[in-house]
Amino acid sequence: PKPQKGFTMIELIMVIVILGILAAVALPRFYDLQTDARIAKMQAAVGAIKSASAIAHSGYLVTGTNPASISMEGTSVPLVNGYPDVNATAASSGIAIAAGGLADYTLSATATVLTVTPDASHSTCVVTYTEAVSPAAPAIDATALTAANCD
Repeated sequence: PKPQKGFTMIELIMVIVILGILAAVALPRFYDLQTDARIAKMQAAVGAIKSASAIAHSGYLVTGTNPASISMEGTSVPLVNGYPDVNATAASSGIAIAAGGLADYTLSATATVLTVTPDASHSTCVVTYTEAVSPAAPAIDATALTAANCD
């Protein structure tokens, strides 16, 4: 008799069952990565805002002449109390300009607070930058970056 080649039906069914069990266990672990990615995106915005504020303030200190604006990479950044300002037109706020425009985010602003969200449909996943009201550093609030708010 010729030796048997291939798999038996039982072996094939066992492989399918094992793959099914692995998929059922692994799938939930990868399901909710969008929320984590959104939080990471917003943490990148926090880093950009903090860095931009510090760099602009450094430029302000270096001039020593109390300037109303400084030049960062050839672009004028308006200042208030030595830090980037905020105005009602979010994209033209000093902090938005200093942070490279924040084009991948949705921006809104009042006269003194810039609000950054990942997109229009996640309005509770926010970072706020409140312009400096004295020579002390501006307030940057990222406490809303939670899984509940960014889901």
